[in-house]
Amino acid sequence: MKRMLGFVLALASLGFTGFASEANATELSRSNVALAAGASPQWQIDRYGRRVYIRRRVRTVTRSRVVRVGRRVYRETYVVRYLPNGRSDTRLISRVRIA
Repeated sequence: MKRMLGFVLALASLGFTGFASEANATELSRSNVALAAGASPQWQIDRYGRRVYIRRRVRTVTRSRVVRVGRRVYRETYVVRYLPNGRSDTRLISRVRIA
């Protein structure tokens, strides 16, 4: 009788630990999916084929300057992006001839 009771209790305890391990496995898989979805690459390729550093904390400034090319004078407007790693990215927006 004692052996039968011991056997039943052993099976019952294995059943409970099996259910608990399945619950932990689903929680772990859900947290891994959340981590994978939140992780994004820091470097991406822009439409010109250049590698661009992508981050939320990028400071963007629009600047303009007067440039002389031969006898012609242009006003260039460009965007400067200051990246958190110390780099800067400059992109020309427009070039208008002044004189």
